Amino acid sequence: MKAVAVIPGQPDSIHLAELPKPSVHEIPNGRGVLVQVLRVGIDGTDKEINAAEYGMAPPGDDFLVIGHECLGRVLEVGPAVTEFTPGDYVVPTVRRPGGSFYDQIGQYDMTSEDTYFERGINLRHGYLTERFVDDPEYLVKIPKGLKPVAVLLEPASIIEKGIIQAYEAQRRFKIWRPRKAAVLGAGTVGLLAALSLKMKGFDVTSFGKQGGPSRNLDLLAELGVRYISTSDLSIREAARRFGPFDLMFEATGYSPVVFEAMECLGKNGVLVLASVTGGDREHPIPADKINLDFVLGNKLVVGTVNANREYFEAGVYDFARAELEFSGWLSKLLTHPVEGLDNYRDMMRLLTEERGAIKVYVNVAYDQQDQTPRLGHEAKPRCTIPNG
Repeated sequence: MKAVAVIPGQPDSIHLAELPKPSVHEIPNGRGVLVQVLRVGIDGTDKEINAAEYGMAPPGDDFLVIGHECLGRVLEVGPAVTEFTPGDYVVPTVRRPGGSFYDQIGQYDMTSEDTYFERGINLRHGYLTERFVDDPEYLVKIPKGLKPVAVLLEPASIIEKGIIQAYEAQRRFKIWRPRKAAVLGAGTVGLLAALSLKMKGFDVTSFGKQGGPSRNLDLLAELGVRYISTSDLSIREAARRFGPFDLMFEATGYSPVVFEAMECLGKNGVLVLASVTGGDREHPIPADKINLDFVLGNKLVVGTVNANREYFEAGVYDFARAELEFSGWLSKLLTHPVEGLDNYRDMMRLLTEERGAIKVYVNVAYDQQDQTPRLGHEAKPRCTIPNG
């Protein structure tokens, strides 16, 4: 049984690992769900784990199976499972509970513990495999019509979480009616954030470095999103012209942009931070002015990373609306397919070298419920994961 894995702490250790076949009986109380993996999305997290920047193997193993963006089909359910039946399409969540109070009430994405458990990222095997078993709590049912784009749901869930948390925090105002939003970054997360905000009725301005024609900018234009290259107009200048921005969503991976965004946030506004920035970069900022404006302007900063099922379900809702209003738009994000687990080197090469890639993804298997093959190739069942 094969899976794509790395050896944590060892750079460029990506390889095929051997794993035992899973069973629904591994989940207690008859609550096991056996899932066949159909498609797995790959992102910067997988690249960084392969570069040994973070990630730990599950107890008892010296390797970590990567891949945390997954679409699968239910093959078998335990006797106590009523939520799913064989043939259902599902997207699994990523974070798993620890021992804190928040973990125990289903808010495991808000854990107060330093140690966290995330499939494909830290201390739990991921989904770049043929099959896995899990509890229904961590599986989100996908309407058949969203199956072609559902592999995008995991990154969308993080966006949904950030926006929902912004609204939750602003309930302190009793009435908060934001109208103008800015998205910093026009990559995969930035595009999905622009879509989500557009679906919520915002006037959206997107910022990026790109100055010439590109697929990303064409996609923003299809949504009716205003795009500004920071080479032509700074965020500060654009905020004066098209703001004030009530909600700003940062997805650049470049920390100095965060402080520029703080300067441009409107009164009573929320800045949502979604990019994880390692390293030790230093950058001078007008600290007094930012502090003064935040205090006098009742401004707020919210971070978003990983998500529980509530936010995955919110993503399903927005995806369904988007498919009705912007039919086919989401599928255009799936730009670079890789056929099968054996081609993991091509997967990593595309992720690190292909500048035009919006979303690299692996077609692990055919969907046997389809009359015609889906994007991918016939793959024999080869790899499973035993633990949920």
